[in-house]
Amino acid sequence: MAMLLKAFLLGGFFCVIAQLLIDVTPFKITPAHILVGYVTSGVILSALGLYQPLIDWGGAGASVPLSGFGHSLAQGAIEGVRNKGLLGALGGGIEATAVGIAAAIVFGLIAATFFQPKG
Repeated sequence: MAMLLKAFLLGGFFCVIAQLLIDVTPFKITPAHILVGYVTSGVILSALGLYQPLIDWGGAGASVPLSGFGHSLAQGAIEGVRNKGLLGALGGGIEATAVGIAAAIVFGLIAATFFQPKG
């Protein structure tokens, strides 16, 4: 139960940051900017060794959001370099996140098959 609460708090904290960026900042920040920013911040924090402690503390609250996707990309690239040299950085991130990407495509196809857009 404690892990569930920590995941909720950490995931909620990420959402609060995004909402504040949309509502309070003086520039026009779109959800697309926030999505890219979260993936990029996940990569940077992972490269600095700061993202894994967030996952250890908050579990799914850190690994499910887009910053967790960035962390997975970075860790895959690092592992690819360890196993295959510098060229491993190109495919390592894709290899590490392939299951999540494939699942998104399959579930998107299933949703598109059964539901029609209104418009």
